[in-house]
Amino acid sequence: MPASSTYTVERSTFVQAEPARLFAEVEDFRRWPAWSPWEDIDPDMTRSYSGADTGVGAVYTWSGNRKAGEGRMEITRTDEPTRVLVDLQFLKPFKSSSVTTFTFAPSGEGTRVTWTMAGPRTFGVRVMGLFTSMDKLVGADFEKGLQRLKTLAEAPPA
Repeated sequence: MPASSTYTVERSTFVQAEPARLFAEVEDFRRWPAWSPWEDIDPDMTRSYSGADTGVGAVYTWSGNRKAGEGRMEITRTDEPTRVLVDLQFLKPFKSSSVTTFTFAPSGEGTRVTWTMAGPRTFGVRVMGLFTSMDKLVGADFEKGLQRLKTLAEAPPA
């Protein structure tokens, strides 16, 4: 059976907070350092923000050490307060593009947050796939980021 031409990684968690609280953390790239699982990878990573301050048109670029790599994210769609879509472009250590989606679904006394990344199996992704899957590569990072987002959103206001 031939390998799929795309990949999908998805994780979710329950957070005791309103969807709007979570939406606000995700639609503003300047808030990502408080919960993103990749912020610890390179303390000297350079970041820049351009475009809109939040929501559609907001752009975040980064450049760091070998592990952090280099890339660009742009929010391409928001459905407040239930969904944020991000166009993700990695430039280094290998080129790839994917769509990252955050969904916030009311559930009981809180919100079910789902973080999904889907993209084509480019040559670089296929080569990596010889050693590991995209799920194994970023799934634990998604879990770490969701836990940090949960902790942040459930904390009492300062």
